[in-house]
Amino acid sequence: MAPSTALHGSSTRTGRLAARLAAGAAIAASLLAAPSAQAAPDTAPASDLTLLPIERLMAMEVVSASKFPQRLAEAPASVTVITAADIKDYGHRTLADVLRSIRGLHVSYDRNYSYLGVRGFSRPGDYNTRVLLLVDGYRFNDNVYDQASIGSEFPIDIDLIERVEFVPGPGSSVYGGNAFFGVVNVITKRGADVGGGELAGSAGSHRSATGRATYGRRLDNGADLLLSMSAHRSRGQDHFYPEFVPLGVADGMARGLDGDRTRQLFARLSYQGWTLQAVHGERNKDVPTAPYGTAPGISGTQTTDANTYLDLKHSSAPAANVELTGRLYYGRYAFEGSYLYDAPPLYRNRDSVRGEWWGAEARMVSTAIDRHKLVFGAEYQRDMRQQQKNYDEQPYALYLDDRREGDRAGIYLQDEMVLHDKLRLNAGLRYDHASGFGGIFNPRLGLIAEPFERTFVKLLYGTAYRAPNAYERFYAVPGVGGQKANPDLRPERIRTGELAVEHFLHDSFRVGASLFRYKIKDHIDSTVDPADGLTVFRNIDGVRATGFGAEAEHVWSWGARLRVSYSRQRAQDASGARLTNSPRHLAKLNATAPLPGGWLRAGAELQYTGARRTLAGETGGFWLGNLNLSTDRLAPGLEASLGLYNIFNRRYADPGGSEHLQDAIRQDGRSIRLKLWYRF
Repeated sequence: MAPSTALHGSSTRTGRLAARLAAGAAIAASLLAAPSAQAAPDTAPASDLTLLPIERLMAMEVVSASKFPQRLAEAPASVTVITAADIKDYGHRTLADVLRSIRGLHVSYDRNYSYLGVRGFSRPGDYNTRVLLLVDGYRFNDNVYDQASIGSEFPIDIDLIERVEFVPGPGSSVYGGNAFFGVVNVITKRGADVGGGELAGSAGSHRSATGRATYGRRLDNGADLLLSMSAHRSRGQDHFYPEFVPLGVADGMARGLDGDRTRQLFARLSYQGWTLQAVHGERNKDVPTAPYGTAPGISGTQTTDANTYLDLKHSSAPAANVELTGRLYYGRYAFEGSYLYDAPPLYRNRDSVRGEWWGAEARMVSTAIDRHKLVFGAEYQRDMRQQQKNYDEQPYALYLDDRREGDRAGIYLQDEMVLHDKLRLNAGLRYDHASGFGGIFNPRLGLIAEPFERTFVKLLYGTAYRAPNAYERFYAVPGVGGQKANPDLRPERIRTGELAVEHFLHDSFRVGASLFRYKIKDHIDSTVDPADGLTVFRNIDGVRATGFGAEAEHVWSWGARLRVSYSRQRAQDASGARLTNSPRHLAKLNATAPLPGGWLRAGAELQYTGARRTLAGETGGFWLGNLNLSTDRLAPGLEASLGLYNIFNRRYADPGGSEHLQDAIRQDGRSIRLKLWYRF
């Protein structure tokens, strides 16, 4: 069925978009301009960056752009930082919620996984392979799909996140593969940040409930310990899909088929430069959309993801001008897909994936040469297991049992050169070698100037690459809707140029803007072979895009914050056609402040996503509003929040992938969540 404006909203022209955003900003600013008479002064600790004056934010350090701490204004990228205070004040529930609030990013959801779009690029069904996801610097993307999990399948509780750094642009000169459009680094809390025990629980719409128990403390001997366990369960919504009616589901309903269940374990111990971190998470998701031609309206189609890793890191400073860091890690990913088919007789097909790997990294940062900061590093990862299996249960029929091994290695060098007190050059080069693809070089250049007081100009250029993963190269199943392998795929490359300007008008007001252009060569995309009707991944003609983004942020000393942004991008294929799932316009407004009386704090979000092409049509643009109210005045140690999501109950949809019957997949209406947590 063609998308209707009633379901998907209506397209909004640029002028109307700007007017609405300006009106929203004016309203929010007027509400924030008059502080509460009882508002507390700004006494936030140094780690609570969002509550600090902008002049302190100018000196804020980020670690993800260059693998060493550097001032945000001097990093060779337009880095965005979202802190624990933001996550709490806006009631974010998943990492996807956090990323959705960042300038230039959009998130799609197909009732199974969340997909991140960066600078107008997000192919339906792509498992976030072009974004590198880090957890405290550990490479999280698995070794079969190269997937960056950002939805409920992300294995770390949102309450354990201290901050999220997003570094847009090519990052392969520092991180190697998958840092194609950007790097997301999730930095977790320390035991000292918790300072005791915590119990948290929430309940909300669709019979959803969560629970968490956490203990963290800095011990008397200087060791830092954090332990946590979490669980979540949701029945999900009932959905109406008109595509089900011709398939025998008379009312087109999928009832009780949207459940989501997670379990998460987290442990970290730090002592005298050593840090050992262990993470395990499992997510089981019912899939209501009847993907891959499965039986519609019947329980039994579901996916299970399990992520586990151990990360041992040591940092030391053998000399005043030298810092050494070493890392040794082990990772494991398991996927089980259960697909129920009703072609007589009823039978179940299973996808089974196992990935295991270990790796090591060594890095040195030196300032021994005057006006230079040198970074030299080497990485190695051994993929011990890359197994993909597909079979029918009864009667048993094996279609695929592919087992692979491999490795990847990289060596990199960076130099941050201070050419003048107001001018510095960041230059980097990395060489990577992966099994089956040979070697590849990726450079990055960043010229950062401060031509006027509190005005920073960045001229950036870099390249990145992504090697085809095991799923794209070797997955093959026969039959209608099947897929065939293509072991001859080549790595895809991207070249990006960017001009960014940031100005601090005064101590509490920051504005920034950027222009970018990128071009992708040997783009990897799924196509259907007309000869046999099977899906196959191929290197196709390139993709190119240009875009613009602007952001303003105002911080008040009495605790209020306002951030507003707008992005416009045009991404198209070699023929000039607009890419699917690529919005031209994105707008975001975030405002938070203590309410009069000092008992409550309000956090409000307003987000606009422009119209997007689907595989067969288009979804209209839409506005979403969220509101979160929180308080820490109920009782000593007790805090509470009430979150309202899609508060205006807008009807909208995200583009679906080719595996779904639905060209556009309807999203959640209004929902509510009540959360309590107790510290002791």
